[in-house]
Amino acid sequence: MASALKNLSTYDESNIPDASPLNFGVVVADWNKDITHELYRGCLETLTKHGAKEENIHVVQVPGTFELPAAARILAGREKLHAVVCIGCVIKGETKHDEYINNSVAQGLVNLSIATGLPYIFGVLTPNTHEQAVDRAGGKHGNKGVEAGVTAIRMGELYRGAKEGRSGIGFR
Repeated sequence: MASALKNLSTYDESNIPDASPLNFGVVVADWNKDITHELYRGCLETLTKHGAKEENIHVVQVPGTFELPAAARILAGREKLHAVVCIGCVIKGETKHDEYINNSVAQGLVNLSIATGLPYIFGVLTPNTHEQAVDRAGGKHGNKGVEAGVTAIRMGELYRGAKEGRSGIGFR
């Protein structure tokens, strides 16, 4: 669903597990930092709101969105994590540069998730304009960082359950 049709900060809080037993990685791109740091703020607030302990949230910053998959893999190799959120923003320019970056990052995170089983969350904005990015980083369409934080909690709990041998997933 297009974010213009849904507020990225709105979710069913009753469907969110307790995040207190989970460890998270968060990788934040500095490129477009006015946007990415707002996304990070939304993610961090969401994680802690649902019980994540600040000492269990491991954060690294990288120069740009293209570096997210490599940094996420390095962070996951250094810390025992249940999910890694990757936050970036690539605004369309005059060339196809954005397509190469966005596709590479998305594929990299998918490959990491499949190869390791660890959830790598795509918290990357891919807007056409800076205004669209602002609208999705706490503006009129909410904050994609909140959505990424919710996804990390839900997928992190699924990952933790699988590691502990729990087989029940899905509707209850």
